[in-house]
Order: sequence, then structure tokens, then C-alpha cells
Amino acid sequence: MKLLLVEDDPGLGRIVSRSLVEAGYSVDTAEDGCDGLELALGGRYGVIVLDVLLPGVDGLEISRRLRAGAVSTPILMLTVRDAIRDRVAGLDAGADDYLTKPFALAELLARIRALSRRGPEAAPIEYLSVGDLTIDVARHEVRRGGRAIELTAREFALLEYLVRNAGRVLTKDQIMDQIWGYDSDVSSNVVEIYIHYLRNRVDRGFALPLIRTVRRFGYAVKA
Repeated sequence: MKLLLVEDDPGLGRIVSRSLVEAGYSVDTAEDGCDGLELALGGRYGVIVLDVLLPGVDGLEISRRLRAGAVSTPILMLTVRDAIRDRVAGLDAGADDYLTKPFALAELLARIRALSRRGPEAAPIEYLSVGDLTIDVARHEVRRGGRAIELTAREFALLEYLVRNAGRVLTKDQIMDQIWGYDSDVSSNVVEIYIHYLRNRVDRGFALPLIRTVRRFGYAVKA
């Protein structure tokens, strides 16, 4: 599925775009409102991720013009404003959902998956697997060898991220950006703690561990 990301912060745009590509999406990007509006009107997207404060044309006006032009693509608004009146303004302008900065990339991906199920294009694959481990993304259900595994929301997000990148080594920084948010102040020890939690739930009792530590680099899931 193709997404449109309109974000004027180049650093944040790169982080979000990379995360979306890693999750299996194709991404077009724009750093100002005029380019974003042109792409949104001329392209076919599953979801539009739209910053509110943009140079040229702001996100609210882009949303209004898209809806006036009968573009029904789901819109997810990104903004630093978290007052109720600001959220209401975004929704009244035609947005379908609203995410306040800073945000966890895992939450952004979850909201995009939810919105994509309303859109004109098919949703991305909702079942993931590696070895005898399976994940039903939509239902938040995990099984290994046919046995159900109960996870917290954070543990599930971490496992999903690892499995979507099966065979690839992910650094602690990448994991922190993805699961706790690009602007989070959590320490790398938190990643180690949650990897330990996952190993207890996913690998304990099985002959083959799936969650691997790659010394001096990070972590990977491999069958």
C-alpha cells in the first residue's frame, strides 16, 4: 500500500518514512503544504499522514480542500497541539484521526493500519510468522507451536517490530525510536528489560530460541 507523508521537519520525516518503509509500505513524501496538496490530489494513497503546521498551505486547509474535491482517502493528522479545540478543528476539517507529537512509531503504525481498513486500497497483510511463531496483527494474538502467548501492548509492539524485520539486526536506538517514540528519554536498559520479558514468554520452553542477541549491534528474530 502507498502512503503520503507531508511533514516539514526533515529529521522527523526521515525517521517516520524509514519506519513506514520497514513496515512494508511505499511512501511518497513532501515537506511543504503546496507539494503535499498536489501529491494528494494527483495520487492514489491508502492513507495520508499530514502535519498541521506546514509552510505554504497548512494541514487543516489541505484536508478541507481534499474533502471539497471529493478525495476520501483517510487522513491522519500530526501536530504538537493537544488541546481539545485543536483536535476538534482537525476532525472538522476532514481528518479521520489525530496523533499528538511526540508519538511512538508503533502507535503511528497501529493507527495507519486501522485507517487503511477504511480506505480504498487493501490493508497490508495482518498475519506475520517466523518459524513456529505466528502473529495475528489485527487481533493482537500471538501463538507459538499452537500455544497462545499473552503479551502486554508494549511487548506485542516490540515483538511485531522484530518479526516484521525477521533476519535483520535492529539496534537499541532503532527499537527505542519505534516502540517508545523518537523523542523519548528512556534508556537502553529499558530495551534490554523488554527483550528479557519477551524471551520469557516467547522462547522459554522451546528448544530453538527465536530472539537473538547480536553482540555490539542489537537484536534480531531468526528461525
